[in-house]
Amino acid sequence: MKRDVYLLLIAQFLTAFADNAILFTAITMVMQSTGTPAWYIPALQGSFLVAFVLCAPWVGPYADARPKAHVLTSGNVVKGIGAGLMLLHVEPLLSYAVVGLGAAIYGPAKYGILPELVGEQQLVKANGWIEGSTILAILAGTLVGALLSESSVTLALGVVTALYVVSALVALWITRLAVTPHDKKPALPHFISMVRRLLSTPRARFSTLGVSLFWAVSVVLRVLLVAWAPAVLLITQTSKIAELVMFLALGVAVGALLAARFIPLAFLRRARLAAYGMGVVVLLLSLVDDLWLARAALFAAGIAGGMFVVPINAALQEIGHKSIGAGGAVAVQNFFENLAMLIASGLYSLAAGMGALPVPAIIALGVFVLIATAIISWHLPKDSAAVDDLIPPEA
Repeated sequence: MKRDVYLLLIAQFLTAFADNAILFTAITMVMQSTGTPAWYIPALQGSFLVAFVLCAPWVGPYADARPKAHVLTSGNVVKGIGAGLMLLHVEPLLSYAVVGLGAAIYGPAKYGILPELVGEQQLVKANGWIEGSTILAILAGTLVGALLSESSVTLALGVVTALYVVSALVALWITRLAVTPHDKKPALPHFISMVRRLLSTPRARFSTLGVSLFWAVSVVLRVLLVAWAPAVLLITQTSKIAELVMFLALGVAVGALLAARFIPLAFLRRARLAAYGMGVVVLLLSLVDDLWLARAALFAAGIAGGMFVVPINAALQEIGHKSIGAGGAVAVQNFFENLAMLIASGLYSLAAGMGALPVPAIIALGVFVLIATAIISWHLPKDSAAVDDLIPPEA
């Protein structure tokens, strides 16, 4: 791996660490407050996602028109502003939405820069390293954020803000790569055109909808654990709940490393088997009432999820890099996956507000994964294909 890839890994680790630390800091703030409605925590997660959906037509062209290292820096600056607002006791829903805006800016550059730094043969491996770095950051950020916030919310938010600043500075050290010229078109019509072109092949549709499914399930499962752990495992501390999320994240890290070996781009169809496995394990989780069995089930669900999401991420990046632009492809991907997460968070928030119990909610989630996987895999070609065969034709 090149020097710039290592710098990207460091910047990504720091910003992902802060992203998860601030989430559990905000959750601690909510859980320590009296009279907070059940829908508030899933709504808090939803507020982070709004910018991804609303800004999708603009963040892709923004990333493709500028050196992506500078885009990474600007995204971290906006995240730092959001953390600072929360530190100043601005409404958490609003403050966390600003952090989400920074993440929406950051996302297309994070994945869009990879095809510029490594060759096609190393792309899945590089994705594995990025996902692995991200998951390790989730592990550390989730636990440290929960522990720090239980001690001092102010200290936790101060650490988060500092991490965003350091990540921004590290990103500035990544080599400034030449920007590929793109025709300047009206953002919204151009975005719609990119969506149509990117989704013009079965494999591109499978990858786009598949990654949306993965993140929708992940976001619901994460906030669902906040309600499920106290009801089933009798755990009420934020740090203990965070440990459960760590096992899920650790499994994703392992799955991300296994994906490069077992699911190369030429055999993308295999990824659907991992998605089915994820759905089955989520269903098994609904039968668990023991802490270690819960940890094992979450770890297994994470492995399946990691093996599912890494190859479809790599396929989308390569398709986008050779067709609509890497930043544009990631922006389209972010739009669909965050729209899915926003809808999923909204539905769960509505269900929680209506008194839905966590165990039936987990069963519903597992059934949804199995049905959705069958639907998005329906027209997936059975034969293997090289990446060049996956690229939609010019419009």
